[in-house]
Formats: sequence, structure tokens, C-alpha cells
Amino acid sequence: MPDAERALTEEGRKKLRQVLQTAAKAGVKPDLILSSPLKRALQTAEIAKRVLKYTGEIVETKVLAPGASVEQVWDEIRVHRDAPSVLLAGHNPQFEHLAGYLLGHLDLKMEFKKGALLRVDVESFGAVPRGVLRWCLTAKLAESGQSS
Repeated sequence: MPDAERALTEEGRKKLRQVLQTAAKAGVKPDLILSSPLKRALQTAEIAKRVLKYTGEIVETKVLAPGASVEQVWDEIRVHRDAPSVLLAGHNPQFEHLAGYLLGHLDLKMEFKKGALLRVDVESFGAVPRGVLRWCLTAKLAESGQSS
């Protein structure tokens, strides 16, 4: 099956919902959802829309598809700078590099698990980002929080 047509697994959906439910309880509410046009990213964005009670449209963008650069993603984020909270649904290895790039360190690579959420606050929208890592939530953390 071509990569673009691969769907989320049932296990993946379950883990994603746990992460998103934990985020919703903490008050996470995006003002905009940007998604890769690939099937599993769109499915991720749709689940996020429901769980986080997002009322807008999901915006598909090719800059979140495999092969696009982190600089292209940053340019897309800058287009939507009027949205205070943007949720991105995309893929690795791009997201592993994007995290470091948004933090102002192009050479920094961060392990980014499937279904994880990462909050980076960007201080300005110049040519190169300078962000602050606020938190990272993985499926394993969400699962352990729901069992207590």
C-alpha cells in the first residue's frame, strides 16, 4: 500500500485519543489545525478536532507531507500568525527535526513518538523561529495519567 494511503491502526487511534483527552483536560484548544494531506495525518487531525472541540476547518498543507523542509513548515506557520494556538498533524522524520528548528536549534533532533503532542511557544515570527518548549505529552504518559 502506498504510504499516502496508510491509515491509522486501531491501536494508534486509541493512543491518540488518550493523548488528546489528557490535553483536553489540561485546557488545550487549538485555534487552527494544519494537516499533511496524507490519510493518517488527516485522520489524526479529525480525531483532534473532535476531542479538542475545534470548530474550524482543518487546513491541508503539502508542507507537512514527507519531503518538505522545516523551513517550509515555519513559513506556513508564519502565514497563520494570527492564530495563537496551531496544532500540526504530520509525520516523522520531519517532526523530529521541526521541534529543534522551532526551538532555534536546527541541529537539535528530538525523539517524537507517534501520537505525541509537543507545545512550543514562539516568541516572534521572524525569518528564523525562536521558541520555548513548554511540554511534551506522549501516549505512554497519557496512559499512565489515566490509570491513576
